Amino acid sequence: MNTNRLTELMRQRRSFLCVGLDTDIQKIPSQFLKTPDPVFEFNKAIIEQTADLCLAYKINTAFYEVLGSKGWESMEKTVAYIGADHFKIADAKRGDIGNTSDMYAKAFFEQMPFDALTVAPYMGVDSVIPFLQKYPDKWVILLVLTSNNSHQDFQTLVLQQTGETLYEYVLQQSQCWENANRLMYVVGATRLEHLASI
Repeated sequence: MNTNRLTELMRQRRSFLCVGLDTDIQKIPSQFLKTPDPVFEFNKAIIEQTADLCLAYKINTAFYEVLGSKGWESMEKTVAYIGADHFKIADAKRGDIGNTSDMYAKAFFEQMPFDALTVAPYMGVDSVIPFLQKYPDKWVILLVLTSNNSHQDFQTLVLQQTGETLYEYVLQQSQCWENANRLMYVVGATRLEHLASI
């Protein structure tokens, strides 16, 4: 999905809402468990109730991967059911280098029609470029400042060379990367002072 289409959908729906489909088979209502594909049927019900209200759907792939091939099938069916009129995010938090990154990009941008993928930048630019180079209408959502308690172990450390925090440095450096106009950022909104400075 290119920038123009994404902007058009925002205006049409007057919404930035993203619905998470982090579907835990242990927690879905029992009536869905009687169907051949409980995860997909639950997702389908959520999508039908929210499609006119939201801009995007985010699928946390761990909840599907844990189910093996059946989980991947549920994820593929869900992405197909969402269709082209919503922004589809694979929350997979990938972050490797070389041909491994190439394979992740093919999996999520070619095999499944996701529009965006969450990627960890801490192995450097070469862990992100494969997602940005070959897919002009796809997006990378960079993990910059997360909301978990231990984010301070690394992300808010102050760098001696610049006096910036690590997450600030990652934000600034990433803006210089090729096709940086197709970057989005994960910023946990748990600390208002961080959010304001970003």
